[in-house]
Amino acid sequence: MRTGSPLPRRTLSTALAAAAAATAALAVTAAPSHAAACNGYIGLTFDDGPSNDNTPSLLNALTQYGLRATMFNQGQYAAAYPAQVRAQVNAGMWVGNHSHTHPHMTQLSEAQMDSEISRAQQAIAGAGGGTPRLFRPPYGETDATLRSVETRHGLTEIIWDVDSQDWNGASTDAIVQAAGRLTAGQIILMHEWPANTRAAIPRIAQVLAARGLCAGMISPRTGRAVAPA
Repeated sequence: MRTGSPLPRRTLSTALAAAAAATAALAVTAAPSHAAACNGYIGLTFDDGPSNDNTPSLLNALTQYGLRATMFNQGQYAAAYPAQVRAQVNAGMWVGNHSHTHPHMTQLSEAQMDSEISRAQQAIAGAGGGTPRLFRPPYGETDATLRSVETRHGLTEIIWDVDSQDWNGASTDAIVQAAGRLTAGQIILMHEWPANTRAAIPRIAQVLAARGLCAGMISPRTGRAVAPA
């Protein structure tokens, strides 16, 4: 511990004020989704979780930079890794349904579609993720029959406006650039397993903050990104 005479009152006050200002500035940088003024909200989404290998590091990155996202989980993985589903919820994320086994849904019978959706609903709820209200069909493939099954389960279908192409080997730079194309209300497709996606999180936070955009929730009513409830 440093010793010596105490700081004069004015010097101490100035130092405390400077420290408070620095802390406030850091908070704004680290938590753009909670910024005082948002020009609009966008939806960050991550498919194909959860897992013990990737979910913890993804959640750490998101929470470190104050970002919230919707995690479209596969039911089979929610059942296998329930602790990670609870970790998603505890980190402030929203959990959606991405089918149970990630098939090409439009190639299934209506009964098979129903089974895929209902099994995932049960697995996610059983793992502590609540009852999802959002459904993302694998590969973005959908048709009228699938949408009718979704409606029976009280689900809103969510596709995306911007595809990060992380599933196709996109670089970290390319993923950040994709996020930079988002406008208010729009949704970006990402996945939890690519290392480049997780590496992009800090820069995505910076890009959004620079444009006054905040990471929001996806409204089950409109299917668009809105302010968190």
